[in-house]
Amino acid sequence: MEKKITIAIAGLGSRGLDTYARCLEKYTDRAELVAIADIRPDRVAVAAARYHIPAEMCFDSVETLLKQPKLADVLFICTPDDVHYQPAMDALNLGYHLLLEKPAARSVAECRDIAELAEKKGLHVIVCHVLRYTVFYQTIRELLKRGRIGDVMTVEAIERVAYWHQAHSFVRGNWHVSAQTTPMILAKCCHDMDMLLWLTGKECQRVSSFGHLTHFTAANAPEGAAQRCTDGCPHADACPYNAETYYLGMFEKHGDSWPCNVVAPEPTKEKLLAALRAGENSYGCDYGRCVYRMNNDVVDHQVVLLQLADEVTVSFTMTAFTATGGRCIRLMGTKGEIYADMEKNIIRVQEYGQVGAKPAEEIDVTKLTQDFSGHGGGDVRMVADFLDLLQGRGMSEALTTISRSVQSHYACLAAEASRLQGGRMIMLDQFVQEAE
Repeated sequence: MEKKITIAIAGLGSRGLDTYARCLEKYTDRAELVAIADIRPDRVAVAAARYHIPAEMCFDSVETLLKQPKLADVLFICTPDDVHYQPAMDALNLGYHLLLEKPAARSVAECRDIAELAEKKGLHVIVCHVLRYTVFYQTIRELLKRGRIGDVMTVEAIERVAYWHQAHSFVRGNWHVSAQTTPMILAKCCHDMDMLLWLTGKECQRVSSFGHLTHFTAANAPEGAAQRCTDGCPHADACPYNAETYYLGMFEKHGDSWPCNVVAPEPTKEKLLAALRAGENSYGCDYGRCVYRMNNDVVDHQVVLLQLADEVTVSFTMTAFTATGGRCIRLMGTKGEIYADMEKNIIRVQEYGQVGAKPAEEIDVTKLTQDFSGHGGGDVRMVADFLDLLQGRGMSEALTTISRSVQSHYACLAAEASRLQGGRMIMLDQFVQEAE
């Protein structure tokens, strides 16, 4: 009988507890959750009860867990962005393989340290670039590999964050202050940079970027707006960012799933209201506060221009100002083009030829898979591929080494440096070499 992979999870928020622990439930014959850690006692209590974790294997922080002898084969690091680097280094030194939430670290030097230590120790570090594992993007990659549009010359991509997601995660939530976490382009869009490099198979050479925080500021607060949405704000009925209306509405529609489970573990209507009234939580998030009265500083819209190897050009846009979320991408090649909308699960392939000679082929991704859970099914497939790797079944095409994964981080960090310098063109190799 195949030996089960033992797993510890540090960070019991939306990703650790409500995503990866749930994914492991599908593979109980292959993996076992044996230890947990979080600074929030309520999260530890929920996880311990749900997965029958004994008290001696429950820890009040990732640091406390890592002071113990090695407890499992793998550590899932799902802590906030600023608590990735040191736990990753300590865990590698203890001999853990890692499933490391993106972003892997906050600087070029930290990313490089993790990659070098993993290689030195001969350990696997899988960064959670979950979009690689979706049927949607794997289908696009297969079309490119088959040469359907020839050589890719130009790529145009957009990350539609959506107004409500921006408010939840990047105004009120975990990523609202870049110095305490990571810049928006790294926190949200290292997925996109990874996809752009993976799909094209090219290295990034030059980066330029512009972006701003324009709307979610005190200057745009309606006259007389309350400090908190639960304080009887006179604009409550008209405001699209009313926290009480939004979270209670999401709870009615989707139950105790994301984003409500971020506001309160195993949420009920009463728990949500209490959390919205309570003020800042232990991570500095305040889900009931007016979006115009937070201390947020991350951008709400940004564009990035990339030049890849072989003179391939890429334009990427991230914006909060969309009605719905999701990603769109257009890849333009020497023999045709691909347009794909992840929200609609449609991929359209148009090969060149005389007008009318080659009608576009439209691929309905919903007919290719039934699993669209977590990032279009990517979360579950990533965990399965990682277990395959650890159990000697080989590395899937979607899996990649940490040294390759950090290339997307370097592009994001260069984009942020460019943005802060008014869009200055940055040579990526030089940027990485000069980073301390």
